[in-house]
Amino acid sequence: MCPVLHTHEGFTEAVIDEDGGLKRFYEVANLLSDELRISFNNKLDDFDSLIWDFTYHGQALSLHYNIYTGICLYPQQSNRVMPPQNKAVADLAGFLESRLLINTVKKYIS
Repeated sequence: MCPVLHTHEGFTEAVIDEDGGLKRFYEVANLLSDELRISFNNKLDDFDSLIWDFTYHGQALSLHYNIYTGICLYPQQSNRVMPPQNKAVADLAGFLESRLLINTVKKYIS
C-alpha cells in the first residue's frame, strides 16, 4: 500500500488506500491523532462517506473515506489551494506510507 499523489487544477490529493474500508480509515485517523497530535475539528459522517477536517502545520486539510473510492487526503478548499497545502498533503502521505507499511508487515508476520 503506497499512497498515490494526484495533482489536478492546482491541488494535490493523496489516495491513501483505494480499497480501504472503515477499519482502515480509523487506523489512519488514529495514526494522525496519536503520533502527530492532530485534532479533527469537524467530522461529517454520512452513510457512505466520512469527511474529517483538521489542521496540519497551519494548513486546512480533510481526511476522506468513501465506500466506493477508499481513503484520501486533500486540502479543504480545492478552488484556492496554495503550495503549502499541497506540500502538507505530500508530507502526510509520506508519513502514513511509512507507518501503514510497518503495520501491514506486522500483520503478515503474525
